[in-house]
Amino acid sequence: MKHYLDFEKPIAELQRKLDELRAHSESVSLGLNLETEVALMEKKLDETRRSIYSNLSPWQRVQLARHPKRPYTLDYLGSVFTDFQELHGDRLFADDRAMVGGFARLDGRNVMVIGTQKGRDTKENILRNFGSAHPEGYRKALRLMRLADRFQLPIITLIDTAGAYPGVGAEERHIAEAIAVNLREMAVMRVPMVAMVIGEGGSGGALGIGVTDRVLILENAYYSVISPEGCAAILWKDRAAAPKAAGALKITARDLLELKLVDEVVPEPLGGAHTDLEATSQAVRQALSRHLAEVEALPEEDRLSRRYEKYRRMGHFVEDPVTPHADAVSPDV
Repeated sequence: MKHYLDFEKPIAELQRKLDELRAHSESVSLGLNLETEVALMEKKLDETRRSIYSNLSPWQRVQLARHPKRPYTLDYLGSVFTDFQELHGDRLFADDRAMVGGFARLDGRNVMVIGTQKGRDTKENILRNFGSAHPEGYRKALRLMRLADRFQLPIITLIDTAGAYPGVGAEERHIAEAIAVNLREMAVMRVPMVAMVIGEGGSGGALGIGVTDRVLILENAYYSVISPEGCAAILWKDRAAAPKAAGALKITARDLLELKLVDEVVPEPLGGAHTDLEATSQAVRQALSRHLAEVEALPEEDRLSRRYEKYRRMGHFVEDPVTPHADAVSPDV
């Protein structure tokens, strides 16, 4: 069964009509009128697709980021990297399958790759905990990062999670402490580090593997302190206000680039990453290789200093001074 989002349905309907027309053209000799009709339908389909995807709202981009056919970390590990060797366990409690990582090669360069992994169906989503890692997932990630730091291997992280798992077990095993330790340790890792948000970038769950020298984001991914539904529930007391919250949060790739919270927006094929894995993988590979090469070229102390300043600059704002009202009573009176 094919999966369509609401704004994709006009495209799907045109595609269905075009497929029927092509099938009919194969069963009869392709006359001039039929050939012209097929060409016009193809043109209309292309125009519709371009019109829809060039004017997506923030909420629609959130929906694309969550598309069940969207490539996940393991898809990129098979198409962008070579010789991936997965490593398991945090050596403290368990192996969290929502967090995957291990040795790999990127364009012949040895790297350590770590990322959050979702599932395609119910069975796999239960195995992967819907991409929401437990404390042991972040401790596994930290173990792999320390291993990479010891052997001077660059670190690449792929972020696609709605957030860290908020369950009782996670709280009992100190999820906040696990993420906080990762933030602290990633800030001082001496090897080059690049992160890419490939889908959802949810709050501390994303930050737990996101404190790097460069942060890239796919065109239809998002990065946010809270989900639109969570924000809507708090501010509007109604999760149905999620589309309004998505716009207010400034979580799209373009917004994040303007706010200087990410370093580059990596373009996706028309229609989203799920429409063409090969083209998306090529764009991801080129962006990761280029930024990793730029970061590797920096002296170690310079790289650490820039990483520190990168995150110190985030969140600065200036408020207009408050002008007292003419009728205001002086506090000294």
